[in-house]
Amino acid sequence: MAYVYVNLVLKDAEKMAAYRQKAGAALAKHGAKPLVSSPQQTVIEGQRDETGIGVILEFPTVDAAQAWISDPELAATHALRRAAGDCAITLLA
Repeated sequence: MAYVYVNLVLKDAEKMAAYRQKAGAALAKHGAKPLVSSPQQTVIEGQRDETGIGVILEFPTVDAAQAWISDPELAATHALRRAAGDCAITLLA
């Protein structure tokens, strides 16, 4: 398994709503499933930049996670997410 951590500081709720309509199919295409999603995060040790919506995704492999983020057929879906706010995506593998 491979895990992906997403932190999205929301800037545009309408674009986020449009992204959510497409996100499930985009994840399913690469065998991913969301394990947890939270509208807010709390740093309990150390310091970090601003947090927002936090999501942990599970992929069957590292290759599947990398294929999801670089899939040209999902470019418009990823663009919606980027337009929704400031997003950082981290592969935990």
